[in-house]
Amino acid sequence: MSTLICGVDEAGRGPLAGPVFAAAVILDDPPLIKGLADSKKLTAKRRDALAEQIKLHAVAWAVASATVEEIDEINILQASLLAMRRAVLALTPQPASILVDGLHAPKVAMPARAIVQGDSSVPAISAASILAKVARDAVMLELHALYPDYGFDRHKGYGTAVHMAALQRLGATPAHRRSFAPVRAVINGTEK
Repeated sequence: MSTLICGVDEAGRGPLAGPVFAAAVILDDPPLIKGLADSKKLTAKRRDALAEQIKLHAVAWAVASATVEEIDEINILQASLLAMRRAVLALTPQPASILVDGLHAPKVAMPARAIVQGDSSVPAISAASILAKVARDAVMLELHALYPDYGFDRHKGYGTAVHMAALQRLGATPAHRRSFAPVRAVINGTEK
Protein backbone atom coordinates (compact mmCIF):
# COMPACT_ATOMS: atom_id res chain seq x y z
CA MET A 1 0.00 0.00 0.00
CA SER A 2 1.31 3.44 -0.88
CA THR A 3 1.93 6.07 1.77
CA LEU A 4 -1.20 8.16 2.31
CA ILE A 5 -0.59 11.85 1.70
CA CYS A 6 -3.36 14.29 2.49
CA GLY A 7 -3.98 17.66 0.86
CA VAL A 8 -5.43 20.43 3.03
CA ASP A 9 -6.83 23.86 2.18
CA GLU A 10 -9.22 26.43 3.60
CA ALA A 11 -11.90 28.72 2.24
CA GLY A 12 -13.12 31.96 3.73
CA ARG A 13 -10.21 33.67 5.43
CA GLY A 14 -10.90 37.07 3.87
CA PRO A 15 -14.67 37.60 4.18
CA LEU A 16 -16.28 39.81 6.81
CA ALA A 17 -18.96 37.23 7.61
CA GLY A 18 -19.47 33.50 8.02
CA PRO A 19 -17.32 30.65 9.30
CA VAL A 20 -13.99 29.60 7.83
CA PHE A 21 -13.94 26.12 6.29
CA ALA A 22 -11.16 23.62 5.66
CA ALA A 23 -11.04 20.30 3.89
CA ALA A 24 -8.60 17.40 3.97
CA VAL A 25 -8.45 14.95 1.05
CA ILE A 26 -6.47 11.79 0.36
CA LEU A 27 -6.47 10.83 -3.32
CA ASP A 28 -5.27 7.75 -5.17
CA ASP A 29 -1.85 8.11 -6.77
CA PRO A 30 -2.27 9.00 -9.59
CA PRO A 31 -5.62 10.73 -8.92
CA LEU A 32 -8.69 9.22 -10.62
CA ILE A 33 -10.36 12.64 -10.88
CA LYS A 34 -9.61 14.80 -13.91
CA GLY A 35 -9.77 18.60 -14.01
CA LEU A 36 -8.72 19.37 -10.43
CA ALA A 37 -7.56 22.97 -10.02
CA ASP A 38 -7.50 25.82 -7.53
CA SER A 39 -11.18 26.34 -6.60
CA LYS A 40 -10.91 30.09 -7.31
CA LYS A 41 -10.15 29.31 -10.97
CA LEU A 42 -13.27 27.17 -11.47
CA THR A 43 -16.89 28.15 -12.05
CA ALA A 44 -19.39 27.33 -9.29
CA LYS A 45 -20.98 24.69 -11.54
CA ARG A 46 -17.60 23.03 -12.22
CA ARG A 47 -16.67 23.13 -8.51
CA ASP A 48 -19.97 21.44 -7.59
CA ALA A 49 -19.42 18.70 -10.19
CA LEU A 50 -15.83 18.11 -9.06
CA ALA A 51 -16.89 18.07 -5.39
CA GLU A 52 -19.23 15.17 -6.17
CA GLN A 53 -16.40 13.32 -7.96
CA ILE A 54 -14.02 13.94 -5.05
CA LYS A 55 -16.55 12.61 -2.53
CA LEU A 56 -17.11 9.51 -4.67
CA HIS A 57 -13.50 8.70 -5.58
CA ALA A 58 -11.21 10.02 -2.83
CA VAL A 59 -9.54 7.49 -0.54
CA ALA A 60 -10.79 9.72 2.30
CA TRP A 61 -12.13 13.25 2.70
CA ALA A 62 -13.40 15.47 5.49
CA VAL A 63 -14.67 19.03 5.79
CA ALA A 64 -14.59 21.05 9.01
CA SER A 65 -15.03 24.67 10.06
CA ALA A 66 -14.35 27.24 12.74
CA THR A 67 -17.19 29.49 13.83
CA VAL A 68 -17.42 33.27 13.67
CA GLU A 69 -17.08 33.27 17.47
CA GLU A 70 -13.87 31.22 17.25
CA ILE A 71 -12.54 33.57 14.54
CA ASP A 72 -13.23 36.58 16.77
CA GLU A 73 -11.70 34.88 19.82
CA ILE A 74 -8.46 33.44 18.40
CA ASN A 75 -8.04 35.40 15.09
CA ILE A 76 -8.62 34.27 11.52
CA LEU A 77 -5.24 32.57 11.00
CA GLN A 78 -5.59 30.46 14.15
CA ALA A 79 -9.23 29.68 13.31
CA SER A 80 -8.17 28.55 9.80
CA LEU A 81 -5.52 26.28 11.30
CA LEU A 82 -8.10 24.95 13.81
CA ALA A 83 -10.51 24.10 10.97
CA MET A 84 -7.66 22.37 9.09
CA ARG A 85 -6.72 20.36 12.18
CA ARG A 86 -10.37 19.32 12.66
CA ALA A 87 -10.59 18.18 9.02
CA VAL A 88 -7.37 16.13 9.24
CA LEU A 89 -8.43 14.51 12.53
CA ALA A 90 -11.77 13.52 10.96
CA LEU A 91 -10.06 11.44 8.23
CA THR A 92 -10.23 7.65 8.25
CA PRO A 93 -7.68 6.33 7.55
CA GLN A 94 -5.28 8.90 8.96
CA PRO A 95 -2.61 10.10 6.48
CA ALA A 96 1.14 9.57 6.92
CA SER A 97 1.76 13.25 6.12
CA ILE A 98 -0.11 16.36 5.05
CA LEU A 99 0.52 19.04 2.45
CA VAL A 100 -1.18 22.38 3.08
CA ASP A 101 -1.82 25.29 0.74
CA GLY A 102 -0.17 28.53 1.81
CA LEU A 103 2.42 29.53 4.40
CA HIS A 104 1.13 27.83 7.55
CA ALA A 105 0.37 24.23 8.53
CA PRO A 106 -1.81 23.13 11.45
CA LYS A 107 -0.33 21.29 14.43
CA VAL A 108 -1.05 17.62 13.79
CA ALA A 109 0.55 14.31 14.80
CA MET A 110 2.01 13.61 11.35
CA PRO A 111 4.57 15.62 9.35
CA ALA A 112 2.99 18.70 7.73
CA ARG A 113 4.39 20.94 5.03
CA ALA A 114 2.98 24.23 3.72
CA ILE A 115 3.26 24.83 -0.04
CA VAL A 116 2.67 28.29 -1.51
CA GLN A 117 0.14 27.97 -4.36
CA GLY A 118 -0.22 24.27 -3.53
CA ASP A 119 -3.85 24.48 -4.62
CA SER A 120 -2.58 24.94 -8.19
CA SER A 121 0.19 22.32 -8.12
CA VAL A 122 -0.87 19.44 -5.81
CA PRO A 123 -4.04 17.56 -6.86
CA ALA A 124 -5.02 16.61 -3.28
CA ILE A 125 -4.75 20.26 -2.19
CA SER A 126 -6.80 21.31 -5.24
CA ALA A 127 -9.44 18.78 -4.19
CA ALA A 128 -9.41 20.13 -0.63
CA SER A 129 -9.77 23.70 -1.90
CA ILE A 130 -12.83 22.65 -3.92
CA LEU A 131 -14.55 20.85 -1.03
CA ALA A 132 -13.86 23.71 1.39
CA LYS A 133 -15.19 26.34 -1.04
CA VAL A 134 -18.32 24.35 -1.94
CA ALA A 135 -19.11 23.73 1.75
CA ARG A 136 -18.59 27.38 2.68
CA ASP A 137 -20.64 28.68 -0.25
CA ALA A 138 -23.52 26.42 0.84
CA VAL A 139 -23.44 27.93 4.35
CA MET A 140 -23.34 31.45 2.88
CA LEU A 141 -26.51 30.63 0.91
CA GLU A 142 -28.13 29.54 4.19
CA LEU A 143 -27.06 32.86 5.74
CA HIS A 144 -28.52 34.65 2.73
CA ALA A 145 -31.91 33.01 3.49
CA LEU A 146 -31.67 34.35 7.06
CA TYR A 147 -30.38 37.83 6.10
CA PRO A 148 -31.51 38.44 2.48
CA ASP A 149 -30.74 42.19 2.53
CA TYR A 150 -26.97 41.63 2.74
CA GLY A 151 -26.43 39.81 -0.59
CA PHE A 152 -24.48 36.86 0.87
CA ASP A 153 -25.61 34.79 -2.13
CA ARG A 154 -23.61 37.08 -4.41
CA HIS A 155 -20.48 38.11 -2.49
CA LYS A 156 -20.27 35.20 0.00
CA GLY A 157 -19.39 37.60 2.80
CA TYR A 158 -16.49 39.40 1.12
CA GLY A 159 -16.25 43.15 1.67
CA THR A 160 -17.73 44.24 -1.66
CA ALA A 161 -19.31 47.67 -2.14
CA VAL A 162 -22.78 46.06 -1.95
CA HIS A 163 -21.89 44.29 1.30
CA MET A 164 -20.32 47.38 2.87
CA ALA A 165 -23.37 49.48 1.97
CA ALA A 166 -25.71 46.89 3.54
CA LEU A 167 -23.51 46.68 6.63
CA GLN A 168 -23.58 50.46 7.07
CA ARG A 169 -27.31 50.67 6.39
CA LEU A 170 -28.46 47.67 8.46
CA GLY A 171 -25.66 47.02 10.96
CA ALA A 172 -23.90 43.74 11.71
CA THR A 173 -25.64 40.35 11.89
CA PRO A 174 -24.60 37.54 14.25
CA ALA A 175 -22.82 36.07 11.19
CA HIS A 176 -20.42 39.02 10.95
CA ARG A 177 -16.85 38.78 12.26
CA ARG A 178 -16.63 41.46 14.93
CA SER A 179 -12.82 41.30 15.05
CA PHE A 180 -12.58 42.47 11.42
CA ALA A 181 -11.96 46.23 11.17
CA PRO A 182 -14.82 47.14 8.76
CA VAL A 183 -17.37 45.30 10.94
CA ARG A 184 -15.94 46.74 14.15
CA ALA A 185 -16.12 50.24 12.65
CA VAL A 186 -19.84 49.80 11.87
CA ILE A 187 -20.55 48.44 15.36
CA ASN A 188 -18.62 51.29 16.99
CA GLY A 189 -20.24 53.86 14.71
CA THR A 190 -16.87 55.03 13.37
CA GLU A 191 -17.31 54.06 9.69
CA LYS A 192 -16.77 56.87 7.22
